[in-house]
Amino acid sequence: MDFLSQHAPEQLPGARPLPPVEGAIQVPHGTTIVAVSFPGGVVLAGDRRATMGNVIAQRDIEKVFPADEHSAVGIAGTAGLAVEMVKLFQLELEHFEKVEGSTLSLEGKANRLSTMIRSNLGMALQGLAVVPVFAGYDVDRQKGRIFSYDVTGGRSEEVGFAGVGSGSVFARGSLKKLYREDMTERQAAMVVLQALYDAADDDSATGGPDMTRRIYPVVAVITEDGYRRLSEEEVAQLVQTVHEGRLELPNGPQAPVS
Repeated sequence: MDFLSQHAPEQLPGARPLPPVEGAIQVPHGTTIVAVSFPGGVVLAGDRRATMGNVIAQRDIEKVFPADEHSAVGIAGTAGLAVEMVKLFQLELEHFEKVEGSTLSLEGKANRLSTMIRSNLGMALQGLAVVPVFAGYDVDRQKGRIFSYDVTGGRSEEVGFAGVGSGSVFARGSLKKLYREDMTERQAAMVVLQALYDAADDDSATGGPDMTRRIYPVVAVITEDGYRRLSEEEVAQLVQTVHEGRLELPNGPQAPVS
């Protein structure tokens, strides 16, 4: 990022000049991202829908990416800028590791991402905001941690769970109902899927599990062993359990599913 700032600042995601337009620019936006911590790690998940105004721009967009071995980023907001920012963030962490011979602390990674979001403030003021969730396993504290941001790069560490995006209001309501401190990894995965299900139920910009097209949320688990994305088969089984439970209890279970 420092190299680009000196030699090619126009290549930075937040520094590209925009043509003059009247009204808001219609570009694909991605929502919703949720994260839940559990003893031993953290689960990060995102739905697969991108919208452009009232139009579904893409049904299977990827919104959860590994940042490095023990951390991941979930993106909400302007899809194109967000993906570019994540790629640059991945490169920053890899470059630091190769130059210094060690990895940044989870706190340092969170601070670096905050700086990158702040550099995009000009774009955010024009309606092209990027608001991610950063989650990872802190090898020093030996626990999962979650960080959320605002458009100015302001960083907050969340306790237990977090959600961003247009469906986050409904997702957080679901997380408050279902979250428990002593959940297993599978229970945490079920909780984030329940939260995305609730978000999709009330927010048109959030896509629910598409059983016909077999498009399911991206669910990633970060533990001491590193980043692992659940396979399509694993998520499909969890989604089926959630779906069957909803047929009996439309509002969802009152406690994590074992």
